[in-house]
Amino acid sequence: MLQYRSSVLFYLFFIALAVIGIIYGSQLIETYPDLRLWPWSNIALITIGIPFLFFQKPARLPELWDAKIPISIRILQPVLIGIVFGLADLILIEYVLRDQPHTSLPPYTQPFPYSIFLYSSGAFEIELFYRLIPVTLVLLIFAKIKEGKYWLPAFWIIAILSSIREPIEQLPGGPLWFIIYAVLSGFAMNFIQVWYYRKAGFSASLFLRLGHYMVWHILNGILIEQTIN
Repeated sequence: MLQYRSSVLFYLFFIALAVIGIIYGSQLIETYPDLRLWPWSNIALITIGIPFLFFQKPARLPELWDAKIPISIRILQPVLIGIVFGLADLILIEYVLRDQPHTSLPPYTQPFPYSIFLYSSGAFEIELFYRLIPVTLVLLIFAKIKEGKYWLPAFWIIAILSSIREPIEQLPGGPLWFIIYAVLSGFAMNFIQVWYYRKAGFSASLFLRLGHYMVWHILNGILIEQTIN
């Protein structure tokens, strides 16, 4: 059990962050009637991933928080890649597509610093159901079939399938070039995430999304707040 201590603590940290965000958000709801607030049921929802912490090694994946993997690979590289994707979205959507200034915070942003809690929790929830649970389940099964003979093909298949899910679910409107950009960039970011998951563990995939959210949701919200105040 001690070998999973860092992974469990990492997971519990994000549960605690979500709880603090719900409590903090409930204090802001009168000031911001349109505030996006997590329901308490979401806390129970994100606990579903806890058993999967103990299946990473059997699925031939790194531990969720593997101290043997350098911080540069586990945190810095993923965050920087996420920031690049976030900056691309910010520039194209806010400064190329949009020709009118915001008069209020759009739904993809929230007041700062509440936005830190909401989007950190949101990134964690998405990664649980896009990455941790489906990828672990598939690779755990194929690790047992004929001593893992088909594990690598299974990885590439689940990598592709899990990467196309978000672009399809969040297909935007707008000009054709932007729809193509959104699908390709969404697929690329998700695919890089699952590749980092295999290389450095679930935390690396999560940090890449956090890097994107840090720019697109949090920094973007700060910039918009400055223009409407």
